[in-house]
Amino acid sequence: MATAQTPAMANLHTGEHGHDQASPGEIAIGVIIGRTSEFFDFFVFAIASVIVFPRLVFPFASELTGTLYSFMIFALAFMARPIGTVIFMTIDRTYGKTAKLISALFLLGTATVALAFLPGYHEIGVAAIWLLALARIAQGLAWGGAWDGMASLLALNAPASKRGWYAMVPQLGAPLGLIVASALFAYFAGNLSADDFFDWGWRYPFFVAFAINVVALFARLRMVTTEEYASLFETRELQPSRISETVAREGQNIMLGAFAPLASFALFHMVTVFPLSWVFLFTRESPVRFLIIEIVAAVFGVAAIVVSGIIADRVGRKSLLMGSAIAIAIYSGFAPQLLDAGAFGETIYMVIGFILLGLSFGQSSGAIASNFRQAYRYTASALTSDMAWLFGAGFAPLVALLLATNLGVIASGAYLLSGAFWTLLALWLSGQREAGDMDAGG
Repeated sequence: MATAQTPAMANLHTGEHGHDQASPGEIAIGVIIGRTSEFFDFFVFAIASVIVFPRLVFPFASELTGTLYSFMIFALAFMARPIGTVIFMTIDRTYGKTAKLISALFLLGTATVALAFLPGYHEIGVAAIWLLALARIAQGLAWGGAWDGMASLLALNAPASKRGWYAMVPQLGAPLGLIVASALFAYFAGNLSADDFFDWGWRYPFFVAFAINVVALFARLRMVTTEEYASLFETRELQPSRISETVAREGQNIMLGAFAPLASFALFHMVTVFPLSWVFLFTRESPVRFLIIEIVAAVFGVAAIVVSGIIADRVGRKSLLMGSAIAIAIYSGFAPQLLDAGAFGETIYMVIGFILLGLSFGQSSGAIASNFRQAYRYTASALTSDMAWLFGAGFAPLVALLLATNLGVIASGAYLLSGAFWTLLALWLSGQREAGDMDAGG
């Protein structure tokens, strides 16, 4: 059924806008800035979990055990994220989206910059571990509240022939955030002595994260306060619904939506956090050199995300996700061995991995969310994102490292294979559910 356009919607499509109005291009820029900020925070913590926190916070343990402890704390954010969604959706319903975004991003910025002042275990003992865990939980709560719906706004107002293109725009924030975070750590680690880096150099990326969060906050507030944003959210019913009612009405679609992108979310950490930990722990290669490889591979990832939008508009988003899941399953069977094949093998592993990641991750958000009823789409999409990150990515570095160290690096591919399986199953079940709805509708 066609949806009637309001004047604000017409202005959005035609690009006619005044001083307090935003064009689609401005919305896209706001989305990219916001997502890049979130992923930058994410990767700064992830990189520090490999090369800083085991030595700073867990010096009493071996390097491997300390890294596993760090990955346990790393997972806390994904466990806290759904709770953050519940808290900040309540703020949204009570005080509005501006209050929600300001409070969420303030919490995220505070938790991130607090890590820059984190004392080590030698200074305050076990309290250092608790402070690290507390900051990580606060980041997770904030990420739950940082869901602003602009990606949904962008996708819902995209022309039918360009939905894949607009769906990939928010996903660009992931490789861009990784590029900036890796570049900063590579610069400080490569230009400082080991003592200076572990004393104060690693702290600077967390200060930068705070500054980027401030920029992202203003970029998002610029969107929230436009007439189009308010009008479109009202007319498209993208309003926060109660969590209990949303789960009751859309529980099955939320779970399908959470499992549909598991292949890409599992691969996400298998080409970012896990390989860095493997190279750092089990080779004599410099982490700086591998961070540079990550930067180069992430550029391929950016290109692949853009290409995913073009392909999805031609063959369909679900077809692309199914094809990429099969490719990831094949990749999982041989690629991890490349990490033991020196610089050339690592580069091949990373480049192919990021290309597959870009193609799948570029369309991973919203493949099932389009099935949500409008009254619940805003909250259901946020919950779907929370569950997908929790199931697909939260424990990926920990599980992959455990498998690799106990059964050999090739065993880490089992995690990827399982993600591909769940993606294919969720997409198949979604297709069966849609077919059933069509038959029921006559």
